Amino acid sequence: MPFRYGIATMTELPHVILALTFEIDGRAATGIAADHLPPKWFTKDPARAPLDEIEDMLAVIRAAVNHARGVQSSTVFGFWREVYAAQVAWAERGNDGKKVPPLLAHFGTSLVERALIDAFGRARGVSFATGLRENLFGVDLGALRPELAGSTPRNWLPAQPATTLIARHTVGLGDALEDGDSAPEERVNDGLPQALDACVRFYGLRHFKIKINGEAARDRDRLTRMAEIFARECAGRDWAFSLDGNESFREVGAFADYARGLMATPALSALWPRLWFIEQPWHRDVALSPAIGELVRAWPERPPIIIDESDGELSSMPSALALGYVGTSHKNCKGIFKGVANACRLAQRRAAGETGLMSGEDLSNVGPVALLQDLAVQAALGVTSVERNGHHYFKGLSAWPAAVQAHVLAEHGDVYCRAANAAGWPRVNVVGGDVHISSVTHGPGLGAAHPPLEGLAIVEV
Repeated sequence: MPFRYGIATMTELPHVILALTFEIDGRAATGIAADHLPPKWFTKDPARAPLDEIEDMLAVIRAAVNHARGVQSSTVFGFWREVYAAQVAWAERGNDGKKVPPLLAHFGTSLVERALIDAFGRARGVSFATGLRENLFGVDLGALRPELAGSTPRNWLPAQPATTLIARHTVGLGDALEDGDSAPEERVNDGLPQALDACVRFYGLRHFKIKINGEAARDRDRLTRMAEIFARECAGRDWAFSLDGNESFREVGAFADYARGLMATPALSALWPRLWFIEQPWHRDVALSPAIGELVRAWPERPPIIIDESDGELSSMPSALALGYVGTSHKNCKGIFKGVANACRLAQRRAAGETGLMSGEDLSNVGPVALLQDLAVQAALGVTSVERNGHHYFKGLSAWPAAVQAHVLAEHGDVYCRAANAAGWPRVNVVGGDVHISSVTHGPGLGAAHPPLEGLAIVEV
């Protein structure tokens, strides 16, 4: 189903699985990682062709793998830091003479990092959450966040990972809001709900992520309709939502005017007590500029605002907090150890009586690897409401070979179930708005049981 986000509408894209073998404790251990290659997210350049952006993503993966080949370290964390530093230097020198933006460059770093964590956990027979709690990865929080010097993840993160997460359902810019909105030729006949109202009923949803694009009249009309749907379909539930600005505002003050206008709309008054936060309303070119700090000081009644696409470097969240943001998002494509440091720093803020928000966001992730690994990390970081949308826009795991589908159902039968159609392909099993993930949080490695890769296109990197 087409997914409109920001300046792009996704209808198809490649998905990559990276398998790397490391020597750990004197023995070979293989780890895997996976993700979509989504044009128009890492670099939102309307002039670039999608295929060129996909090549850019493959280039940063290859660069990170090449940097990893020569690294030796006594800890997983130390290995990651060396790869990260090498990737920074490579990105500054440029790919084919052009500097690579940090968010894009460290997409490659993150895939190596994920495969390494997975390999280490499998070699030691421990889950990601256990590795964090016992600091088997050798994480030095003070090296990333000086405020955390002398502490370890155990001091800040949950004693046990969550075994159930709330699915925060994405309402894309082009999504139908009610069943009657779609023309017959736009209907997706796969047995799953398509419009927002049908999704709420089918999955029992109670958390939502609503995309806005800065067109005040259009956004106001859609939000008004959504308010009516939530009042009708979520009656009796403790529902909540976030807004995703998708970097729609390049003028700092324009967003404040836009938000004040929305919040003064009588038809939307019931929404705002249920607003959790607003994610990345400003374009990355201005989102960390001094002008944000000036606006924040002049707008004390503002809702909580976090960064997402602007979180491209290790220094990004500290810079954002200094300007008046209250947190950031986590998704594995931005880096796991960076996310760990951010989660611990935000927990420290909360302990001091300050606001500290970490949201769980998505990259339209799907199984058999990427989604599960992301869930494992979110649960360990204490993020219990996580945007999930891959199962909404993609037809379950129908694109994967039958052996992969059977493997996922056998190994992760809590996360997935068979779709109630003739094909019976696996779909994410959202019940009462929740996803059960015990198979992910307690398994060795980074949460995903390794699927059979036979029949997939294998490319040496």
